[in-house]
Amino acid sequence: MRNPMSEQLTVTTADRSFDCYVARPDVGGTYPVIVVLQEIFGVNGGIRSIADNYAAKGYIAVAPDLFWRTDPGIQLSEANEADVAKAFAMYQAYDFDHGVQDIAATISAARTMEGSTGKVGVTGYCLGGLMTYLAAARTDGDAFAAYYGGGTDQYLHEAKHIGAPLLYHLAGADEYIGPEAQEQIKAALEDKADAEVHVYPGRDHAFARPGGSHYDHDDATLANSRSDEFFARTLR
Repeated sequence: MRNPMSEQLTVTTADRSFDCYVARPDVGGTYPVIVVLQEIFGVNGGIRSIADNYAAKGYIAVAPDLFWRTDPGIQLSEANEADVAKAFAMYQAYDFDHGVQDIAATISAARTMEGSTGKVGVTGYCLGGLMTYLAAARTDGDAFAAYYGGGTDQYLHEAKHIGAPLLYHLAGADEYIGPEAQEQIKAALEDKADAEVHVYPGRDHAFARPGGSHYDHDDATLANSRSDEFFARTLR
């Protein structure tokens, strides 16, 4: 894999400003942008590696700090019990509406950043998966690929507002998204021409996170290949 160049993007909002990790292809030119939305552990090494992988595939990847309002720059680890407790506490206190506004501001900034073609996709995992879904319903991004967004079933009334292409990955044995919620998600999206849902039987939540305890190489590779095809089709 190539070593993408990394930098920082500062996004200004009506409140203040926040930072994003940016990874670029190592060859100059213009590229679509993919906004990579964090899990509950912040923009940590796993999220940065996902952004780096997208840069190596020919995208500018931008990972905004979704927790900037309460603990800017925080990076937590699933392997540390205290970090896990803090991550869940931050998730429970997180303001989803403000979060969508932050993502909308990131999309706007990404359209005009140096080297951008103006096309912007969004992908996210866990918390970021839910935020990807909400962004699909509430922002003007060009394409959205969500990974197992816990709580999505509570916002299915917003599916009618989704106009851009949406790809949704579900873990079949997700401890946080049960069978009933999964059926509701599939039913809400089945009549949308530009939406597709894939279920990975036997997989648990966060099966696509590099280095995670539930990581499954084969299904992560399959899910990511579907996301690659999806973004190649919708952003190029």
